[in-house]
Amino acid sequence: MIRAKRAFTGIAAALLLSSIACERSSAQSPALTASGKAKAPQATQRVPRLVDVGAGKCIPCKAMAPILQELRAQYAGRMEVVFVDVWEDPDAGEPYGIRMIPTQIFYGRDGRELARHEGFMSKEGILAQWRALGLGF
Repeated sequence: MIRAKRAFTGIAAALLLSSIACERSSAQSPALTASGKAKAPQATQRVPRLVDVGAGKCIPCKAMAPILQELRAQYAGRMEVVFVDVWEDPDAGEPYGIRMIPTQIFYGRDGRELARHEGFMSKEGILAQWRALGLGF
């Protein structure tokens, strides 16, 4: 049983990395617990939210880690920045429809998905995306 679970986890991670296309979902984003696990969607969202779905050992994800930390500190109270590690918890990416990591998902104040980007994204790129969405920071 444990061997089968490990094989499935490896396959799930390989599928996440090997796919290159991802459809944009208009569904409301799931809320996250402190551990990053998905829970029921919230009815209202007070601040825009950036969800970065990746893995702690993925090279582009590692490069994004200090960017996410900087955004979290610089825009505290105005933007929520969440990192979801799909290698630590393979099921955590499922509610987001992730096919490639890293993937950044931009949510509006109401919790609706506004945009999605796959691959590494610089701080300038993230802020430019927010401006393009009318939520300039």
